[in-house]
Amino acid sequence: MVESNVARIRPPDEKSFRLAPHNIEAEQALLGAILVNNEAFYRVSDFLGPEHFYEPVHREIYEIAGKIIRAGKAATPITVKTYLPDQLTAELTLPQYLARLAAEATTVINSADYGQAIYDLAIRRNLIQIGEGMTSTAYEADVDMTARKQIEEAEKSLFDLAEKGRYDGGFQGFSEALTEAIKMAGEAYQRDGSLSGAATGLHDLDRLMGGLQKSDLIILAARPAMGKTSLATNIAFHVARSWKGDVTPDGHRKTIDGGQVGFFSLEMSAEQLATRILAEQAEISSADIRRGNIHESQFSRLVDVSNMLSSIPLYIDDTGGLAVSQLAARARRLKRQKGLDLIIIDYVQLLSGSSRKASENRVQELTEITTTLKALAKELEVPIIALSQLSRQVENRDDKHPQLSDLRESGSIEQDADVVLFVYREEYYLKNKEPKEGTPEHMKWMEEMEAVHGRAEVIIGKQRHGPTGTVQLSFEAQFTRFGNLARDQYLPERFE
Repeated sequence: MVESNVARIRPPDEKSFRLAPHNIEAEQALLGAILVNNEAFYRVSDFLGPEHFYEPVHREIYEIAGKIIRAGKAATPITVKTYLPDQLTAELTLPQYLARLAAEATTVINSADYGQAIYDLAIRRNLIQIGEGMTSTAYEADVDMTARKQIEEAEKSLFDLAEKGRYDGGFQGFSEALTEAIKMAGEAYQRDGSLSGAATGLHDLDRLMGGLQKSDLIILAARPAMGKTSLATNIAFHVARSWKGDVTPDGHRKTIDGGQVGFFSLEMSAEQLATRILAEQAEISSADIRRGNIHESQFSRLVDVSNMLSSIPLYIDDTGGLAVSQLAARARRLKRQKGLDLIIIDYVQLLSGSSRKASENRVQELTEITTTLKALAKELEVPIIALSQLSRQVENRDDKHPQLSDLRESGSIEQDADVVLFVYREEYYLKNKEPKEGTPEHMKWMEEMEAVHGRAEVIIGKQRHGPTGTVQLSFEAQFTRFGNLARDQYLPERFE
């Protein structure tokens, strides 16, 4: 019995002393191949970075060789050694080590295989780091770190690792940022309409915004019945219908034009949203579709349009009462599994914050929501269109055109948004002011109604990287559809 109470000291487990996975020989073979034939660098440079090497000196050699090659010069043991310290160890100088790498190099044909092995081992090391972090957090979690929140944090880390090959952020050189900027400009030049972002299909709006820009948080706000959900579904359909893509060597779907759309409908069910889009495209009233009040030719058109719609990459999540952290987790999953180029949220006031403290104060909660959405747009590198309600103070003014100050709990929304769009229809307000028939006022009212009938305005109230202004559109109320106006149909511009 005594023996069972004595702590038994077991020999240390071998696994506790395991080194992180690495392959020094593969790193040496790849670096040798690059120093002998610089073509080897181009076979691995699109996926392999200095940070993927296990040995610090190998990171330095790879980074310097890459800079020399990109500058159009030859990277050899002689040119590389100039930028490195002389002594590697007490017995070996760096020039000697570089010469040995080159002397023992394999052929350039094997360089891609060695590069892939180095990359995979780096990913495994990061996975171990994420796993150890998860374990540590699970053991030592404080009150605020719930199990659900830990899952979301782990999912974010794994998503970043899967998408970008790294899960820790950090500084990047300005040359890398410039490369991305030139790449974006090149893609815009080749894309239809020469837009740097995804086209909405509304030409004047695209002209002012350059399309929907990656990483932008776009707030689309309006009073009820102005048509903000309709505008969002119009944009979602156009982006998804225009989608053209290609499969990359690693199995991902790369978008060439248009985009794959994730639509979070917190207000309407997926069936209601589908009916609305079906009505827009088939040009049949959604009320008639619901009542079955359609004739045979309309039904055949419905079938044709539904067949076309079924093939477009538009994904709807109609879960009500979502927390913003749950929305972020689902968006990451969709991007990983299907691909994602645009997120639409209808609407932001129906989202909830993830922390209990924030939910006690609505302004703080909304600040958390908009901050999280902006961070998500940057993380996934997609535009997010978040619909928002406007406060009732609009109704108390003679001029009902919305302003930035009308945004409900406006501080955080206005601050975090890259673009703020307002939808306004003069016709909606004017038709409720009909004077008595037969009076001069009624004649004047009819003239005003005729001028604004079927018209809508999208007001760009804020735009970080472009002009503000007003875009005039057509609006077909029976189909809840926005469209482009011909130039001769424009109303005179409004001056403020």
